Amino acid sequence: MGGWAGVSGDQTEPKAEVKADPKAQGKPQAKGHTGEPARHRREGIGLMGRLRAYFLAGILVTAPIAITVYIAWWFVSLIDGYIRPLIPSVYNPENYLPFSIPGIGVLVVIIAVTLIGAFAAGYVGRLVLGVGEGVVGRMPVVRSVYGGVKQIFETVLAKKSNAFREVVAIQYPRPGVWSLGFITGSAHPEVQVKLAGEADDIVNVFIPCAPPTAGYLAMVPRRDVTVLNMTVEDGLKLVMSGGIVVPPDRRPTLVESPAEPDDEDRDGDQPDRKVLAAASRSKR
Repeated sequence: MGGWAGVSGDQTEPKAEVKADPKAQGKPQAKGHTGEPARHRREGIGLMGRLRAYFLAGILVTAPIAITVYIAWWFVSLIDGYIRPLIPSVYNPENYLPFSIPGIGVLVVIIAVTLIGAFAAGYVGRLVLGVGEGVVGRMPVVRSVYGGVKQIFETVLAKKSNAFREVVAIQYPRPGVWSLGFITGSAHPEVQVKLAGEADDIVNVFIPCAPPTAGYLAMVPRRDVTVLNMTVEDGLKLVMSGGIVVPPDRRPTLVESPAEPDDEDRDGDQPDRKVLAAASRSKR
């Protein structure tokens, strides 16, 4: 009993301190150790995902180029098919070359139209053109077609024409539903007179379909027309794509001008300037 009296029940044999090996700190511990946090493995894109992304990127690059080339080639081939048989064999360069020349029909059309325009601008050309229009004007059906087509081209190609110069948005076909249209000009004078009580100014708005194979003509008061800050090219892109291609916002951004100092601030700066001037004189 006496031998156990000096030993307390709470006292234990001291344990030896274990020093951590500095070389072992940088080494990863065993996977089965419970104190190690779970390592999350970064999952990358698989092979099929990468191939799919590359394929879509290739479509975005090649599809616009291929469609543009196809349409241009179709147009050139169409003109060549009609014009090549009309070219005399003596003047056809394909008879002297071992290969075909695409676009020779388009080139012939451009040269022919230019020469006709130069001839029509002269005195003899205007005289011949006047006689020809007089003959066409006596034909019952042909004169309507010729007159309408000529007026359309003169209106569209005129430099002072306002046709297709403004892109607008109107509520069509019912209020609350907006459609994109192009102002083609002022309405007929009879329409202006008959609807004088409804509005002061009525304009013709052409509402194309998507894709623009046809369209609708709406006579709308100008006060009900919302003119958009959008070019005609952007409007046609929006219609032809069915709303997929949205043109960028071309509204001018407001730039905040720096605030000018008040009169009090200006007055407060004057004593400081005087002090600085006096200090510079004293240094001199």
